[in-house]
Amino acid sequence: MIELTKLSGQRFILNAEFIRYVEECPDTLITLISGESLMVKESMQEVVRRTICYRQETHLIPVASGQREGVGSQ
Repeated sequence: MIELTKLSGQRFILNAEFIRYVEECPDTLITLISGESLMVKESMQEVVRRTICYRQETHLIPVASGQREGVGSQ
């Protein structure tokens, strides 16, 4: 799960497993596997970073040597 912010300023938690793709247009648009789309304040790079941290924390991808586990998760 990753914490994100809607354009209205409301914070929410998103299950990163449901992300199909992320794009900037110019706001960040997240499209879920259900087809639903969400606009968030975080940059595309930040959404990707948080998703990678989440997957490392859940051991879905390995942590690169020199990287600390849990860095950047919110």
